[in-house]
Amino acid sequence: MAQNAGGFGYLLKESLAEIGDLAEAIRRIGTGGSVIDPTVVACLLHRNRATAPVDTLPHREHEILALIAEGRSNEATARHLTVSGKTVETHVRNVFSKLGLESNIVDHRRVLAVLTYLRA
Repeated sequence: MAQNAGGFGYLLKESLAEIGDLAEAIRRIGTGGSVIDPTVVACLLHRNRATAPVDTLPHREHEILALIAEGRSNEATARHLTVSGKTVETHVRNVFSKLGLESNIVDHRRVLAVLTYLRA
């Protein structure tokens, strides 16, 4: 269905009260349309999505990550939030830890944190 949604149908038999509904669905599918039972759509829209790591951050850490994503330095973030630079450093370190971005010589954690933020 993801590759070609045309000519696709999925109906639940208990949702078909009238033979005319089935006939209409078959006609629509036959002309390249798609039919999906409203019950299935509702389930898909209301299913629990996996919690993104960014969603688990406390408000202040989420706010700091958003400022990092805007390209702000720790110093600019501290001025913007009227907190000390040490406070921002602590929050940034916590963000990295909670996002699973451990320090190493290969990766740039600020960039990886922003990418994680944008994906969420």
